[in-house]
Amino acid sequence: MSVSLLPFLLTVVGGLAVGSFLNVVAYRVPLGLSLVHPPSRCPGCESPVRPYDNVPVLSWLVLRGRCRDCATPISARYPIVEAATAALWLAVALTADDRLHLVLGLVLVTALVPITLIDLERRLIPNSITLPAAIAAVAAALLLDPGALPEQLLAGAAAGGFFLLAALAYPRGMGIGDVKLAAVLGLYLGRAVAPAIFVALIAGVAAGAAVIAAKGVAEGRRTKVPFGPFLALGAVVALFVGDMLVDGYLARF
Repeated sequence: MSVSLLPFLLTVVGGLAVGSFLNVVAYRVPLGLSLVHPPSRCPGCESPVRPYDNVPVLSWLVLRGRCRDCATPISARYPIVEAATAALWLAVALTADDRLHLVLGLVLVTALVPITLIDLERRLIPNSITLPAAIAAVAAALLLDPGALPEQLLAGAAAGGFFLLAALAYPRGMGIGDVKLAAVLGLYLGRAVAPAIFVALIAGVAAGAAVIAAKGVAEGRRTKVPFGPFLALGAVVALFVGDMLVDGYLARF
């Protein structure tokens, strides 16, 4: 194996392992449970998951998506989250142009995975994820590139302020968790948070239109659609092409 490929292989392995942990985060954090105790168990027979049955993706495939002891089905979400996290980590590693962007990218996608899962299931974006993520963004800039911090703070304040106004104007359509997440995205993306918000808004409107088309206007308007996953989508798009989109836009004026 070429030595140059080793860092990317390690990135994939690390992403798989982190993805496995993020499944635990997404399940336990909303319930207020410890992330380390008790160890993972089968929801059917409550048998502890053996270490060799806890290998990301591979164990699920070997066990054909079932518990070794009682054959209770294991959701395909687990290997999907693991594989998706690994793919995001690899994409960040392949595109980051310096250490700050590498660290910010890895931490951002790691935080977005459980945020998306939790918001989809519970209509909740936990402070226990967004607050440490915000602190990590500021700490990374202070350690690796203090000159980038003013743009991060300005973008965080602008994005958070924009969504705060939206939440005050239409409380039923925007939660404070969305406001906090938007501010966090500004800390990670800097000026690229603008296209992230644009993508999120377009995706959210499209999803809302699809719901109304499927359920009718009256019922569709009563259906609550979490906005966190759309913010996460916009953030991922902006992470990889946001600066290019901003540069292209500014070059036209």
